Amino acid sequence: MIEEYIIPILVIGVIILSQALKMVKEYERVVIFRLGRLSGVKGPGLFLIIPIIDSVVKIDLRVVTIDVPKQAVITKDNVTVAVDAVVYYKVLEPDAAVTEVENYKFATAMLSQTSLRDVIGQIELDELLSERETINKDIQELLDVSTDPWGIKVTGVTLRDVSIDETMLRAIAKQAEAEREKRARIILSEGEFMAAQKMKEAAQLYQEVPASLKLRELQTIAEVAREKNLIVVTSSTDIGEIAALSRAFSKK
Repeated sequence: MIEEYIIPILVIGVIILSQALKMVKEYERVVIFRLGRLSGVKGPGLFLIIPIIDSVVKIDLRVVTIDVPKQAVITKDNVTVAVDAVVYYKVLEPDAAVTEVENYKFATAMLSQTSLRDVIGQIELDELLSERETINKDIQELLDVSTDPWGIKVTGVTLRDVSIDETMLRAIAKQAEAEREKRARIILSEGEFMAAQKMKEAAQLYQEVPASLKLRELQTIAEVAREKNLIVVTSSTDIGEIAALSRAFSKK
C-alpha cells in the first residue's frame, strides 16, 4: 500500500526540488522577494528558494550599450545640430535596480537622450566641434548622478556624429574665410607699420648725416648698373664727397 505512494511522492519531491534549486552565472544576480518583500540578492552559483512563496528577478551585471538615436538639438548660440551617441553602463546594486525604478533599461535610455540635449544646449557650436572629450565627460557625470539611486554606474559616453545643416555649413565657411582675411590684413598692417618706422629712422639718419644720403644714392646707381650691365660715370664732386664720407667713417 505504501509502495503505491512512493513513486508519486518522489515525483512531487523532484518537481519541488527543481523549482527550489536555482543557478545563475558569474555575471548574473537574482533578487529574491518573499511574500512580496525584498529578501535579498543571491548568486553566482547554486542556491535554494521556497517555491510559490519566493519570486525572483534575474539581473545581468555586464556592461550594457545604449545606442542613443540621432536627434535635433539647439546649441547655446542657436544652431540646430543632429547628434547621436553611445552610452555604456552597468548595474552595481541589483536590488536597487529592481525596487527603485520600474524598468531600469528603458529609464536609462530615456535619461541618456534628455541628458544629451541638456548638455549640448548649454554650449556653443565651436565648443561642440572641438571639445568632444569634455562634452562626453559632462554627459557621463550628469547621467551617473541621475542613475546612482537606481544602483547603476554609467561607465562611458561617446558622441558619434554631429551633423550640421548645409546652409549653416556655408555660413561657417564664410565666417572662417572672413576670419582668415582679418588675420591677413592685421599682419599686412603690422608689416606696413614696421616699414614706416624703419623709413622714419632712415630719414632721421639722412637728415643728421646728409652725406649718407648721397652714398645711398650712389649705391642704388651701382646696383642698377650692375643689373643692366652699364658703366656709370660720376662727377668729381661726387667722388670728393664719397672720399670725405669714407674719411669720416674711418675716424669713427
